[in-house]
Amino acid sequence: MLRIGQFNLLAVIDTRANGVVLDGGQCHQVFLPTAQDQVTYQPGDQVEVFIYLDSVGNLAATTEKPLAEMGVVAWLEVVDVNQTGAFADWGLPKDIFIPYAEQQHALRRGQHTLVKIYLDNQNRIAGSTRIDHWIKDDSSGFTVGEQVSLIIADRTEMGFKAVINHRSWGLLYSNELFQTIRKGQVIDGYIKQLRADNKIDLTLNKPGFSKNKIDAVAEHILRELRTQDGRLPLTDKSPPKDIYATFGVSKKVFKQAVGALYKKRRISLDGDSISLIK
Repeated sequence: MLRIGQFNLLAVIDTRANGVVLDGGQCHQVFLPTAQDQVTYQPGDQVEVFIYLDSVGNLAATTEKPLAEMGVVAWLEVVDVNQTGAFADWGLPKDIFIPYAEQQHALRRGQHTLVKIYLDNQNRIAGSTRIDHWIKDDSSGFTVGEQVSLIIADRTEMGFKAVINHRSWGLLYSNELFQTIRKGQVIDGYIKQLRADNKIDLTLNKPGFSKNKIDAVAEHILRELRTQDGRLPLTDKSPPKDIYATFGVSKKVFKQAVGALYKKRRISLDGDSISLIK
């Protein structure tokens, strides 16, 4: 069965001067223009193609990779708005349609927005900016410490909402962010906490503080000290953002690495700096 809006592995059943005919199953045949691909296909060859609907509603195939697939949330540019709705560029010849009923706010040309790709009730690929209609607070299937894919959404009083693996909401807290993030950014994160109300707390730092990780940060501190004439204007009381800007780790990890070096008498601690013991 063809999966519209996704990649499918289909067999070539016929070749023509301007392309090949693919077997879509259940009496469906899909045409792949050769202008899109320099490969010469023969009947029986297997081709991985993305299936979508062309401007007149017919099944179409392409070997090009779109900016988004069925079921995902993507950061797309609005390229046209008319009386029927808006259209966003998703990397294919036919722009994706966003009906007015599926617009959280009125869209304008040139604007970027988060779009959920879905199939409408007529089996057509469409987009929605009403992300809350599709993404819910759902912690089922996740585990604490699990690495997940995030797409950054709106900023709140507490931090940034993010879509987890295209299916659930999570929250990154502002006081735990030591790098700049922006709406629409795709970034790896980790499940920090699964709450009783089904909400999910997120972090960009890998949970856990293994000895190998602490040792690696400690070596980084020593290297930095050697390049700065043996003194760094950072301590375990420095602001988290300053620590992250220098070493790319949380304050907690930095403090553990500094403590390990101090116990080994590799460094000394001053009021506003650490120094290398030679």
